[in-house]
Amino acid sequence: MTHAEQYSTVEPGACPARRNRTRNRVLATIALASALGATSLVFTSDLPASADQISSAQAQAAAISAQLNAAEARIQSLTGQINEADYKLSQLQSQIAASQAQMVKDQREVGKDQSQLRVQAISDYTSAGTSNTATQLFTSNVNTSGIRSEYSSIATGNVTSTIDHLHTAQTQLAATQASLGQQKSQAQAARNSLASAQSEASGLAAQDQSTLASVNANIQALVQQKQKQEQEAAAQAAAAAFNQKVQAQKAAQVQQQATTTGGTSGGGSPGGSSVPITPTAPPPPLSSGARGAVQAAEREIGVPYVWGGTTPAGFDCSGLVMWAYAQVGISLPHFSGAQYASTTHISMADIQPGDLLFYGPGGSDHVAMYIGGGQMVEAPYTGASVWNTGVRTSGLAGVGRVG
Repeated sequence: MTHAEQYSTVEPGACPARRNRTRNRVLATIALASALGATSLVFTSDLPASADQISSAQAQAAAISAQLNAAEARIQSLTGQINEADYKLSQLQSQIAASQAQMVKDQREVGKDQSQLRVQAISDYTSAGTSNTATQLFTSNVNTSGIRSEYSSIATGNVTSTIDHLHTAQTQLAATQASLGQQKSQAQAARNSLASAQSEASGLAAQDQSTLASVNANIQALVQQKQKQEQEAAAQAAAAAFNQKVQAQKAAQVQQQATTTGGTSGGGSPGGSSVPITPTAPPPPLSSGARGAVQAAEREIGVPYVWGGTTPAGFDCSGLVMWAYAQVGISLPHFSGAQYASTTHISMADIQPGDLLFYGPGGSDHVAMYIGGGQMVEAPYTGASVWNTGVRTSGLAGVGRVG
């Protein structure tokens, strides 16, 4: 934990300018990922990611998205048409059922009328001697035979006329049913065609969705690879710059030793470098646990930064250093300023893996562990994880060796 971590809400880690640059890169990546979604073509990891590759994949994703939107609109339209076809089929079915019911009703009514007329005729014919005028028509008097014949003819005519009307109605109903049946068949065929088109459109949409997911995954992989390449290039540049400064300081120390005897430096580095030279005569030997501490710290790469964290569940900058040295039996305080005060300050020219790099006044802003080759391991800041990166010299307060 640093002095800044104790008394400020400002995130510890790299110097503000570098932290802002890192945040900008992260925000740009998040924005790109949000615009693209979760995304992949066949990704070839051995080829370097380029802006052209990402732009091409983005264009492909946009084209597939447009195609997918069109397919979804088509599916929606077909769904509406299918619903309309189902409604028409329902209406036709109701009309057919009503027509059939009417036919049965007419048949029943005619049968009822025919039966009643027959019964009445027989009753009047067989009830001679009553006062009923209609019955008298059916007496055995010869003079009335003509009347009986006329009545019979009328009765028969009434029934025949009613039956004719029934037959006509039945014929019309049958024609109506045939027409309705034909309309129903046509409507059903249209409905089936719409359902088939909807199924086909859904299949194409599913294929587009799968392709889009693949393209999006590829874009995400390309973005991540490009970001990793940029980070590696920045780390290599930082490491090269650091190594140059170390070599320059070594040369400066050799020159000082050649021109002075046992003196100390005024503190400025060659060429106006901001890296402090704090020579000792001679520097203390490297701790036997330094290599083990480096190995312990590097095993925690990927562990998230947690303010005040001192365990593999999460580390802050001084918590990682304290924990790593604790694994080799060396105790350090949990505060970068206190760690700076408890270590022996050495020249950058004498730095070795396991030495600590301190930033800010009195080392109170940040601490990292040197791992060699111009690289260091650190728990940088909130939102990031333990990582290896090139040594930063901006804001460097000095180097401390753990005794």
